[in-house]
Order: sequence, then structure tokens, then C-alpha cells
Amino acid sequence: MSFELTDEEGEFLVKLAREAVEHYLRSKRILKVPNGAPKKLTEPSGVFVTINNVERGVKELRGCIGHPYPTEPLLKALIDSAVSSAVRDPRFRPLSLKELGHVVFEVSVLTPPELIEVEKPVEYASKIKVGRDGLVVERGYYKGLLLPQVPVEWGWDAEEFLGHCCLKAGLPFDAWLLRGTRVYKFQAIIFEEKEPLGKVERKELS
Repeated sequence: MSFELTDEEGEFLVKLAREAVEHYLRSKRILKVPNGAPKKLTEPSGVFVTINNVERGVKELRGCIGHPYPTEPLLKALIDSAVSSAVRDPRFRPLSLKELGHVVFEVSVLTPPELIEVEKPVEYASKIKVGRDGLVVERGYYKGLLLPQVPVEWGWDAEEFLGHCCLKAGLPFDAWLLRGTRVYKFQAIIFEEKEPLGKVERKELS
């Protein structure tokens, strides 16, 4: 990472994500960035907010949206991503207030995606470390992103990770093997609630 986050700062980010969603669901207003936050939390950074339903004892994705690139101050991007994950993820109906007690929040702070340089596309798999890297696949107007925790949770190897990132972009599974497809990698610092409104911990992938 270009910078490190303490456990206290990670807890602050996760709690702010939850607060931003509750504030929006109650008022339909976007929460203002809090004053007095540590300076590094106001610097531009990519960030994703993931919301998982745990009502039935297993994690089920409920929303995941973010800012891949450091185009906004972290806290502003976090608040926007949290609200978008809750009510604007096209894969799910908007989150309701009564669901807040049954979901956990996860915040991933990203490094800027870096283009992976290879002579032949088949070499991409050897340039990726599952459990460390997230991926962005681009081909023409198609683009897909998967966070570094996704292949760990699904048990994918590097080639499967590439393939599923292609599917996320709306491309064929093996599109990463075609010349002209661009693959980027990034890393993330991840913090998550262990249970709804519960303790926040750093998420270690490997």
C-alpha cells in the first residue's frame, strides 16, 4: 500500500460506512464528511464498500460498489460507495432500514491499479498472487473489477480469477488470453465487521 492504516482508522472507516447508510435510509441525504479526521483519510484513494447479509448464518453478498481510482478524498469516496452499495447496486433491491441489523460492512482501501506488462497473455497468471492482488480487466468498452478477497472466498486459482474477472466485465471467460485485453492489478487494506454492529477487524487474506 502507498500508506498503512491502523486498526483504529480501519474501525473508523467501517463505522462511518454504516453510519452513512443509516443516515441516508432515514433522511435520503448524504452524510457530510466528519471534521477532524486523520489527514491521511482525507487524501485521494480508491475504496470499495461491501455489504454482506448474515441473517441465515452464512455471508451472502448484498451490495458492493466503489471507486477503483484515487479520484476523490477517501472519506468522501467511502460515504458515496457505502450509500451506492446499499441502494444503487443493480444486482439487488435497495437495502431497507430493518435489514441493517442483519448485515455486516466491509471496507477495502485500494492502491491505484497498475497495468501488468507481459509479452504473451498466457503469462498473466504467473504475474498474479491470489490473496494479495485484485484485478481489473479491460477490453474495448468492457471493464470488470474483482477485489483481492473474492478469489480467496471462492477458492479460485489465478487463471480462474482472470476468467471470472472477464465474466464480470461482460466478456468471455478466456478473454484474458486475447491480445488487446489489458489486465491491471492492485492491493487492498481490508477491514470488516465480524457481526452486525460488532467488532471491526483487519481482514487477512493470506
